[in-house]
Amino acid sequence: MILEDFSEQTLEFEDDYEGRVIATLITSDLNKPDQQPVLYLHGFNDYFFQSHIAEAFHKRGYNFYALDLRKYGRSLLPHQTPNYCRSVTEYFEEIDRSLEIIGSKDIILMGHSTGGLIAGVYMNTGTYKDHIEKLILNSPFLEFNIPFWQRMFLLPLAGIISFFFPYAARKKPFSHLYGASLSAEEHGEWTYNTDWKPIHGFPAYFKWIYAINRAQKKLHLVSDIDVPILILHSDASTQPTNWDDILLKTDMVLNVDHIKKYGKKLGDDVTFAEIPKAIHDVFLSPKKIRKHAFEVTFSWLK
Repeated sequence: MILEDFSEQTLEFEDDYEGRVIATLITSDLNKPDQQPVLYLHGFNDYFFQSHIAEAFHKRGYNFYALDLRKYGRSLLPHQTPNYCRSVTEYFEEIDRSLEIIGSKDIILMGHSTGGLIAGVYMNTGTYKDHIEKLILNSPFLEFNIPFWQRMFLLPLAGIISFFFPYAARKKPFSHLYGASLSAEEHGEWTYNTDWKPIHGFPAYFKWIYAINRAQKKLHLVSDIDVPILILHSDASTQPTNWDDILLKTDMVLNVDHIKKYGKKLGDDVTFAEIPKAIHDVFLSPKKIRKHAFEVTFSWLK
């Protein structure tokens, strides 16, 4: 799926446990010399289609890049398992390559949800973490939004099961209601490739669940990000089991209390921006809400 005013570059890597691996760096054709660059990392069951984010940054004098990680979106190959990984550090290769191509040492790294988690881990141990000047996290996935006993019992169990059965999965990991809140085919306003971002979501493999949990625990226990961090999040979380318009103004994927609890542990310079009536992807919220989120973001950047 080609976006207007963007160019795509395929990044090739050595084969992994499933064979050929690529990632895709998306570059805005509206970038100009000597402007500060932004690199965007998407979340789970996602890819970069949010061209309005690039537009907002261009209006404020920034260059914009986005990365479709391996096994997501433009980078998903026929032989691969969608959105699958065994460690979030697998994504460091494409982040490294992208930062090398961008070639700047004052980059703004921005990650949504799982992309926010990956960005947080990268900023602790990534090769080019010193090339990042600021970090923007849009509802970062810092904890599973499940009851405490499930986190204590089921997440370690996922590690045991996936050790013996690497492709065991929960077939329907997330409510289709979040997809319904986004898609113009249902209750949302966005049009995107549903082969790459299914409304009902991809399966969540236990190996992936365990990898995400290990990354979260690392950030819970020790994180020393030494650049300013902005964390955007909704003011409320809900988990309806049937359609309700509350889904259009709350985070139904993550618990905002978890975001605040663990976000403050990421580094010494963390700013929280609570965006009233925002959804999980703050920048996909209704127009008035996302406009406010952009205003807060650019005010912080200044």
